[in-house]
Amino acid sequence: MKAVLCKQFGPPDSLAIEELPSPRAGPGEVVISVKAASLNFPDVLIIQNKYQFKPPLPFSPGSELAGVVKEVGGGVQGWRAGDKVMAFTTFGAFAEEVKTEATRLLKIPEGMSFTQAAAFILTYGTTDHALRDRAALAAGETLLVLGAAGGVGLAAIEIGKALGARVIAAASSAEKLAVCRAHGADATINYATEDFRERTKALTDGRGPDVIYDPVGGPYSEPAFRSIAWRGRHLVVGFAAGEIPKLPLNLALLKGASVVGVFWGDFARREPQQFAASVKQLNKWFVQGKLNPHVDQTMPLARP
Repeated sequence: MKAVLCKQFGPPDSLAIEELPSPRAGPGEVVISVKAASLNFPDVLIIQNKYQFKPPLPFSPGSELAGVVKEVGGGVQGWRAGDKVMAFTTFGAFAEEVKTEATRLLKIPEGMSFTQAAAFILTYGTTDHALRDRAALAAGETLLVLGAAGGVGLAAIEIGKALGARVIAAASSAEKLAVCRAHGADATINYATEDFRERTKALTDGRGPDVIYDPVGGPYSEPAFRSIAWRGRHLVVGFAAGEIPKLPLNLALLKGASVVGVFWGDFARREPQQFAASVKQLNKWFVQGKLNPHVDQTMPLARP
C-alpha cells in the first residue's frame, strides 16, 4: 500500500510517498481501507513539530479519515469487515490502509459520502463541544465567529444557527464571506476593509457578541474580547494566525466575561459518554440537513 510519510520535520513539500506493507489488526484494533482523508490545520503543524502531540519519526500525517473496515482484531465488538466508518486518528490517515484502535471509529450517518465523512468529526466535533458544552450558547444570543471561512469557522456558523443564535462571520475577503453567507451567516465583517470594532458595535447595537468563537488568535483576539457583551464567553479554539495573544485580564473583570479553553481531543478521551452524545446530536443535525461539510477540493494521494 502507498502512504504519505513525514521522515523529517518540515514543510509539506518535505513529505514523501512510499510503498509500505499492509497493516494487520492486533487486539482491539481494526484496519480500514481508506476512501478519503481530510487535511486539517493541525496536520500542517504536526509535520513541522509545532503541535502539542509529537509522534516519533517516521510517521504518516492525517488526523481524520473515512473508509471501509477491512480487518477486525481480537476482542473488537460492534464492528465487522465491510462496515462504512469514519475515524479520528491524530496522525496516520494519509495512507491507503490504516490501522487504528476500534474505539476511534464512528458510524457514517445515512446519506453522508466518504468525502463528507472524512471532513466531519474534527471540525464539527470541536465546534459542538465549544458552543454547546463550553459556552452554553443559547437561542437568541449573538455569536461572533473569527476566521469564519475555515473548516471550524463554517461549522460554527452552522451549529450556531442550529442552536438558534444570530451569527456574525468575520473573514479577510469578500469571497470568503460569500461562503460564510452560503452556510447561514446572518451578518459579516471584512477584516481587510472594515473597522473591526466599529462594525462589531454596529451589528450588535453596541451590546457586543455573547459568544466569540476564536480559532485564529493573532491580532483580532483582543479587539474582539474588548467588544464582548456583559457575561460574554470567549472561546479559545486555536491559533491559526501563529501568534498566541496576551489578553489583559482586567477586560474579563470589567465585562464579567469568561475566557474558555476548548481542547476537543482531550474532551473525547476523558469524557466518552458526553462525546458520544455530541456525535449523536451532530449526526441528527446532518440527517436534518442543518450541517453541510464544506469540501474545497479533492486530490489523489499521489502527487500529480
